[in-house]
Amino acid sequence: MHSAGLDYEVILVDDRGRADAWSIICSVAAQHPQVRGLRLGRNFGQHAATICVIAHARGKWVVTMDDDLEHPPEAIPTMLAAGDDDHPLVYGVFGKRTHSAYRNLSSELMRRILKRAFPDLNEDYCSFRAIHAPLARQLDRFGFNRPYIDGMLSWLTSSTRSVSVSHEQRQHGESTYTMRKLLSHAANIFVTFSYLPLRIATFGGAALAAISFLYLLYVIYGRLIGSITDPGYASLMSVVLFACGIQLLILGVVGEYVGRLMGATFRRPVYVVDCDTGSLRTKPMNSVVTDTLSKTVR
Repeated sequence: MHSAGLDYEVILVDDRGRADAWSIICSVAAQHPQVRGLRLGRNFGQHAATICVIAHARGKWVVTMDDDLEHPPEAIPTMLAAGDDDHPLVYGVFGKRTHSAYRNLSSELMRRILKRAFPDLNEDYCSFRAIHAPLARQLDRFGFNRPYIDGMLSWLTSSTRSVSVSHEQRQHGESTYTMRKLLSHAANIFVTFSYLPLRIATFGGAALAAISFLYLLYVIYGRLIGSITDPGYASLMSVVLFACGIQLLILGVVGEYVGRLMGATFRRPVYVVDCDTGSLRTKPMNSVVTDTLSKTVR
């Protein structure tokens, strides 16, 4: 950042990951005045932690990135140079990802499904982003208790740019994103930001009604020509159970939406800051910060 002639601050968020993370952040913040640490009350999720950073950032641009060095810090000046008032959102695009084969496959599948379910979603979305501050601060106004930043950004703007960056190998530890967490994250995106599940339920119900009607015509026709004298208990129960199963599935999808609406109505906070190294300083930070780099810790 210094070589690029940029003033900056680094905000580190401890979302209750490693036990020693906060003590390390406090130590780094005490040695470097441009570093600030935030400790959340508990783990609210990566996107909530990122919104927390954005709400506390003070610069003209906010860069979000992971702490495992898969996102190269050297690419930040290039991303900032690509952004302007007409393009307030810049994504760092990876030509080849260094994740495991199953993770890359599931991510690509998810991207394709999301594009069909959410046409406005930027195809190059990722957690390595440069966001103009006026746009970034709009994210904190949504009030979602389970936010999805890229979906929210897609609602706010379509003026984006992409910069090709290398996807580096993870330097420390292992990813905490298990298959269960990935599926839960995907379900949250679909239920919160897409009408596709409701449309599937609607079309599924319509298809079931059509099949049931055709089966009814078949039974009536068979009864008239004498080929069916007794439809039988098994066939009747099969139709009833099949219809009840589809109804329960549809009710489950509707219930997911009702649950999310209740969560939004309760206005539960997206995050809670437990500690802030900025309040522990004896000397205030520079009052003018032209560019802000936000680094979320998972």
